[in-house]
Amino acid sequence: MEPYVLKEAISSGLLSFPVTDFDTAGNFEPKGYRRRLEWLMPYGATALFAAGGTGEFFSLAPEEYSDVIRTAVETCKGRVPILAGTGFGTRQAIAYAQEAERLGAAGLLILPHYLVEADQEGISRHIAAICKSVKIGAIVYNRGVCRLGPDALARLAEQCPNLIGFKDGIGDLELMVAIRRKLGDRFAYLGGLPTAEFFAAPYKAMGVPVYSSAVFNFIPRTAMDFYRAIAKDDSVTATRILDDFFMPYSLIRNRRPGYAVSIIKAGARLVGYDAGPVRTPLVDCSEEEHAMLKILIDKLGPQ
Repeated sequence: MEPYVLKEAISSGLLSFPVTDFDTAGNFEPKGYRRRLEWLMPYGATALFAAGGTGEFFSLAPEEYSDVIRTAVETCKGRVPILAGTGFGTRQAIAYAQEAERLGAAGLLILPHYLVEADQEGISRHIAAICKSVKIGAIVYNRGVCRLGPDALARLAEQCPNLIGFKDGIGDLELMVAIRRKLGDRFAYLGGLPTAEFFAAPYKAMGVPVYSSAVFNFIPRTAMDFYRAIAKDDSVTATRILDDFFMPYSLIRNRRPGYAVSIIKAGARLVGYDAGPVRTPLVDCSEEEHAMLKILIDKLGPQ
């Protein structure tokens, strides 16, 4: 997929990160992953991110990364574009990016580099090197140690024609507005804060109508209903779903650091699409928390 075509594709609609399936021994389980993708595709997500944050990219060995991306691309070919996560140090990120391109991924999500703090110039060099190593489109994810401002992004946009998207996971609205005003239509803009539904309305108001939904993994119909309500400025429906589901859901998610991933796997397990355990350093939700989440899911009705 040409970068400009990918940009157009992700400029509207709902995006999501499928969880990665592991068996009881913690190994990648491709059969379950294929079944998951086959289930989720018809609900209407514009693109799916394989080996993203919710997909536990941080825990995958290189050979597992290849298996995850290959399985996603082969399963979704011709139906939903697959964007592959890449990250860590520059050389490792380039190796992942080139492998994703070789396997047929439509684009990349450049996840925050690992641990070390760096300034705008160093981060920009890192991202430019990744973009220049491939021909497919790339999206930069501002989150954690990656915090690029409008001037740095403008320079990157000039250097890297295939850098076609910007995803915000910081939540600094002043910075987001400055970036949106500086770059205009050069990028597709995505909301990427944890449980992005909480921020969907204000982000849409400042010109960022697209976001990635983690709960799409287990309540895809509700996730799409909420997205459509935001798109139509249907505040009654959006508020009802926030009150009935997302507010009590967030109380469970916030019980432990890392539960933003663990609770998604708990939800998938409860609706019959068990993805296995999370990998350390994450921990799975407790049985009590599974029971609390089940009550919320059951109230939503069939998906």
